[in-house]
Amino acid sequence: MRIVLTTLHSKFIHASLALPLLAAYCRHAQRTLLIREYTVHEPKETVLAALLAEQPDVVAFSVYLWNRTATLDLADALVTARPGLRVVLGGPEVSFDGPELFTRHPGISAVVRGEGELPLRALLDAWQHNASPEGIARLNWRDGANVQTGPDGPLLDNLDAIPSPYPLGLVDLSRGLVYLETSRGCPYRCAFCMSALDERVRSYSMPRIRADLQWLMERNVPCIKLVDRTFNYDIERAREIFRFILENNRDSRFHFEIGAHLLDEATLTLLEQVPADTFQFEIGVQSTLPRTLAAIRRETSLERLETNVRRLRRAGNIHLHLDLIAGLPEEGSASFLQSVDRIMALRPHHLQLEPVKLLPGAPLRRDARALGLRFDPHPPYTVLGTPQLSFEELERLRGISRLLDLTWNAGRLQLFLEQLAVLYGSLSAGLGALEAFWRRRNLFRHPLSQRGLFEACWEFLQSGAGATAGTEPREALARDFLRVERVAPAQAPAFLDLDLTSEEQEQVKEQVRLQSEAIRGQGIKLQHLACVFRCLPGRPLRRTVLLALYLTCPGKPMQTREIYLQQPT
Repeated sequence: MRIVLTTLHSKFIHASLALPLLAAYCRHAQRTLLIREYTVHEPKETVLAALLAEQPDVVAFSVYLWNRTATLDLADALVTARPGLRVVLGGPEVSFDGPELFTRHPGISAVVRGEGELPLRALLDAWQHNASPEGIARLNWRDGANVQTGPDGPLLDNLDAIPSPYPLGLVDLSRGLVYLETSRGCPYRCAFCMSALDERVRSYSMPRIRADLQWLMERNVPCIKLVDRTFNYDIERAREIFRFILENNRDSRFHFEIGAHLLDEATLTLLEQVPADTFQFEIGVQSTLPRTLAAIRRETSLERLETNVRRLRRAGNIHLHLDLIAGLPEEGSASFLQSVDRIMALRPHHLQLEPVKLLPGAPLRRDARALGLRFDPHPPYTVLGTPQLSFEELERLRGISRLLDLTWNAGRLQLFLEQLAVLYGSLSAGLGALEAFWRRRNLFRHPLSQRGLFEACWEFLQSGAGATAGTEPREALARDFLRVERVAPAQAPAFLDLDLTSEEQEQVKEQVRLQSEAIRGQGIKLQHLACVFRCLPGRPLRRTVLLALYLTCPGKPMQTREIYLQQPT
């Protein structure tokens, strides 16, 4: 029997973990299991031809909210092109569908509900022996003109029973990003999350975790993303894994989803030893409004979370990605923006603002009508209105999210945003004004170049509160620009002051000569731009020339240096 395990990713860089785990668990001497991965951006006809070329007896799809529509279209085409082919669906996006899914898509042979290893192996065993999959837990299957529903059943108790897919060669290491799970489930019951349905947390054994990590680290996998819902639910277990990585890692980077409020003193002390740019923490704050946290059953200490994030930020060695979710029960626009200001005060490297998605099976979707939550009935099931938030207010919050992605999250315009907060009284108020300007100018409709982004911010300053605010906002914009963009003087934007005196020009020439001498023979190209500033943060309020140096070398990112030049008083 030839079985193709497949999925459609949202991006090529993504690699499946579910498919290799299923393949490892369902191996059999009389079965050929193939893993084939595609993206939703590939033409359906191309993927269809590639799958049929494998001459499969069974095609099993892993289905998620980003690929549901494309997967169902492909399943219909497969069984039309090759009658008798068996198509199996699994994954969170179809685990809560009823018999109507089989009615709408006559080619579907079976649907796995929830965790897939046990029901899929039992199904393949039955088909291999020409038997009916009668009684298989967590399986729906087509039985002639009828749809049969198997009973609910337990999850796999011993995760170590799944052979490691890495040494078996089932995981694609070529994409730079590899997923690893060390546990399943979550101790929390957040109403918007599918993990709210898990009865308990199950962990792989520590020897298995060490072996998988060691195997990946020895192969210098660039990025290892741990998919555990709350990696540090058991702080001693997490600390042991952190320590093992620090003792054995070569060049890999690691991404963890953690509960920052769970970190204790011993773990924080250990984390201070992590080499820079080795760990990234994703921390779901979701809301800072107590009644919203209570409504979604999210148990956390915001004060402890903030204290620990501040300490991690002071250490400066771990990239911190924090999340807030808009459209949750009880939270309006004003309180959500207060959350933005409160979390941005922690200065995370990245703040993600996302509207809540009412996922099939999640408690929040079940209770949506009672809570007055209106959402798109099609993937990704985004909230479109609540009793506290109109669609228009949600759109404005989405616009602020996009502006954060263009600025702070992209590592640019940070000084400008600080000035924006001063001009408008808070960062959220400043972002709100900027979002309104962006919307009036239809700037959300088309992508902007980096220079175009800065020039739009300059137009905003000229048209709003910045028009009468003095030189600080313009100079913040100018300094942000010099840090990320190399430009010839003749093409410099209007917010740069290039009007140097003859004495200042001579100082610049001398400095450029000295810097050129210092790098001579190193294969480094030096370019520069000199601008006049009058109120540089942390420096005396006097006329100063900022000399920006841009050093480029083949195969390496551009380096930027700043030199300050002042005339003698």
